Amino acid sequence: MNAYPTPDSLLNPQCLEDLLLYRLSRVVRASSGMATRLVEGGFGITRREWGMIGMLSQVEEITSSQLAERLHLDRVRTSRGLRSLTEKKLVERRQLVADRREVHVRLSNSGRQLFGELFPRVARLNGDLLDGLPAEHVDVLLQCLQRLEARGHQLNAQGVVTDKADRRAGGTRHRWPEREP
Repeated sequence: MNAYPTPDSLLNPQCLEDLLLYRLSRVVRASSGMATRLVEGGFGITRREWGMIGMLSQVEEITSSQLAERLHLDRVRTSRGLRSLTEKKLVERRQLVADRREVHVRLSNSGRQLFGELFPRVARLNGDLLDGLPAEHVDVLLQCLQRLEARGHQLNAQGVVTDKADRRAGGTRHRWPEREP
């Protein structure tokens, strides 16, 4: 169907197409494939690794836990990504002598070089996507994104959704959870 919602239906959804999160995911799917092909096909890194490289380009050195927090990733995924980037010689790891559990990471020379080559191409892709909007709409979009992100953090902090995914037990992949009436 792919009909766009009206402002009223977006505020009072009646079907899938009326849901804000669904619409946002459609925008991401329509455009992120190009970025994925660029970073994976052109440079041999995953989108998650690209995010880590991008964040590390903004700091001299950071702990893996701080990196996970800044990227809104769990520590396990961050650790796996950093291990892969270390194997590709794009990231350097340093453990503190006093506390071997604390690992600091930073971009290697190769990582900085990759960032320097890739960032302008990703930035151009983002610019091409925004070229479809008049400047005043880009300003409104930015304001809306800032407010939506802040509201999402607020709702998470309030614990609006109390359900938890049991991923260690396979979540709902293995069974349909029984619901009480």
